[in-house]
Amino acid sequence: MVNLLRGRSMFFLLCFCVLAFGCNSGGGESGSSSGEKHVSAKAGDPNVIIHELSDPDNLNPITYQSAGTGYVLNKISYSLLQTDFETLEYLPVLAKAQPTIEERTDSDGLLITYEIRPEATWDNGDPIVAEDFAFTLKVLMAPSAAVDNARVRPYFEFIEDLKLYPDDPKKMTFVCKEKYIRAKSSTALGPLPRYVYDPENKMAKFTVKQFADNADKYAKDADLLAFGKNFSSPKYEREKGYVVGCGPYEFDGWVTNKNITLKRKKNWWGDKLAGTNNFFTAVPPTVTHETIKDQTTAITAMKSEKLDVMRGIKPKEFVDLPKSEKFTKNFNRHTPIQYAYTYLGLNTRLPKFSDKRVRKAFAHLVDVQTIIDNVQYGLAEQITSEIHPTKPNYHKGLKPYEFSVDKAKALLEEAGWTDTNGNGIRDKMIDGELVEMKVDYTYNSGNDQRESTGLIFKESARKAGVEVSVIPQEWAVYLQNQKRHQFEMCYGAWVSVPLPNDPKQLWHTESYNGGSNYVGFGNAETDKLIEDIRKELDDEKRKQLSMRLQEIQHDECAYLFMFCPKERVAIHNRFEGAKASPYRPGYNEMAFSLGEGKAASATH
Repeated sequence: MVNLLRGRSMFFLLCFCVLAFGCNSGGGESGSSSGEKHVSAKAGDPNVIIHELSDPDNLNPITYQSAGTGYVLNKISYSLLQTDFETLEYLPVLAKAQPTIEERTDSDGLLITYEIRPEATWDNGDPIVAEDFAFTLKVLMAPSAAVDNARVRPYFEFIEDLKLYPDDPKKMTFVCKEKYIRAKSSTALGPLPRYVYDPENKMAKFTVKQFADNADKYAKDADLLAFGKNFSSPKYEREKGYVVGCGPYEFDGWVTNKNITLKRKKNWWGDKLAGTNNFFTAVPPTVTHETIKDQTTAITAMKSEKLDVMRGIKPKEFVDLPKSEKFTKNFNRHTPIQYAYTYLGLNTRLPKFSDKRVRKAFAHLVDVQTIIDNVQYGLAEQITSEIHPTKPNYHKGLKPYEFSVDKAKALLEEAGWTDTNGNGIRDKMIDGELVEMKVDYTYNSGNDQRESTGLIFKESARKAGVEVSVIPQEWAVYLQNQKRHQFEMCYGAWVSVPLPNDPKQLWHTESYNGGSNYVGFGNAETDKLIEDIRKELDDEKRKQLSMRLQEIQHDECAYLFMFCPKERVAIHNRFEGAKASPYRPGYNEMAFSLGEGKAASATH
């Protein structure tokens, strides 16, 4: 998942940032320790090449799923507010200042008012105005039967309308029908250019309020269906001229399974605001996301200076990097702890996993400490919840499931899974058919850590009479199978955020179809808890609700929580501003500069 899926799940639209702790915030571990001055083969090259293990699923800012897409889009598109790379403060970017937030007098809602920077313009020269945000909201809030937006719609359900000001096209007020813990961040949208995504202006006939009141009423509208079909077409996923935003870089091309190239805009509106904050610093002329699916090949390319940045390096290779003189002369390592978590997901709506005792048995078969020690090389911290352990509402009273084959066996026996035919695999009669406890464990191909985790689990499960097949899948297939619930057991990961946790997208039963509740978790009690959490602004009351939800999640074992990983980043040492960051993906490539001396040498 990146999924760190969605990890910065909707960076472009929601401006979620990633918080970490204990990060190496300086230059990282330095390169060559010898006294000789080393001159890199790339000295004077201001361009940045970033390794990617796979291509993004697509570059449509609404329909994409993978975190890798967000890392591309965060240079193409900017939002009203964004989280500062270094300080983690929520800063005005497209917004002129922080919004004003008032309680409504006519309901239990909010009024959130923004003013857009006067300098902000689209690439065609048109000013960015409130009407652009109205169009974006309509795309986000339209019926999912017409527009592919089910993944993000839950974040905007609290919005009732958008008030525009005829005498000031750069001012707008989000009219919120209820209080929501993420009201500020969810209204801090990144706008879509209507002239690109809706050239026929088909969405003009609708209003934000119409979709807020009853979106499904318009699900079969011919103009809306035509817009939705066009919006989901491949050109908006990967073609130059159709992937467009208001950020400092423009999409320059995508060669499948090779690279995506972004080019610094020559006349970007943000250049007038240089020095205002870090978002108005964009130095490299080009940023290339280079796809190399085999990480060993990628590390060789990095050492040869064909790559400038690698993240998510396999722990063993990362630990061994300082043994290479080529590496130590030219690169620094960085290890911030990620604001993210990993888990093994069980499809609870399959008959073999519908019994909680079976899922608990599987929890006892996950040897998390061995996985941390032998697969992560100690670069991780065990967890028991989706809440990051640095947050005040993390439930410290929950204990990890003990790794115990014997306890797993006992639970399976109790659930009626025995070996009736003596073939070493447990079985059970389900709907008149003898079903053997054979499970497919799926992961994204090329990810050796996930494969190794699966093999460790497979061996533990074998001892309990469970046969596990460890199956790699191409990234796009892996994501689609989870979205369609066509899996039994999968390795997943989600990026978290420093904002109050909103569990709806992952855990509410409404998120089973179209959302990210791939495992089928939830019931009336958990849905009510989630809805109450979303509306509760009192920190202590929200903490108690969250604690109860975590207790149920821990007991139900739809997710078998494993650990928070440390990031493993290598960055070429010719760059100044190449600091490790708590902000995902762990660096800010737009700030990479050569410095005055290095830049001057490039001219000779």
